[in-house]
Amino acid sequence: MVALPIDTAKFSGIICAVPPAPRVANRETGQLKVDRETGRTIFQVGLCLMAGTTAEVVNVNVVGEPTGVQNGVPVQVRDLVATPWENEGRHGIAFRAAEIKPLSAPPTGPASSGSSGKGAA
Repeated sequence: MVALPIDTAKFSGIICAVPPAPRVANRETGQLKVDRETGRTIFQVGLCLMAGTTAEVVNVNVVGEPTGVQNGVPVQVRDLVATPWENEGRHGIAFRAAEIKPLSAPPTGPASSGSSGKGAA
C-alpha cells in the first residue's frame, strides 16, 4: 500500500494527547517493535489533530523516543504520512512521522524582559 502525505500546516494545532510509549511486537515475550532500517525502537504517540471546529486523536508511530513530548504539550510533526492497511478482514489507517517534537517557546525579547510596571514617576 502507498503512504499518503499529510500537510500538517493545515491543522490549527497539534497537541500530545497520549505520551510516547514503545510499541510491543510480541505481547507474550514483551519484545519491542524496531525499525527495520535503523534497529531503533518504534514509539507510539497519541496526537490530537485540530482543524477549525473539529479535532481527532490519532496514534502516530515514530522511530526513537520523542524527547520533551508530554500530555497537553503542543507539538510539531515532520513528514506525517497515512498508510491504509488490511489484515484478515480488519482494516484501518496507520500513521507514521519522521519526527515529533515540542513546539519551541517564543523567543524572549527586550520588551518582555523589561520593567515590572513599577517605576519612578
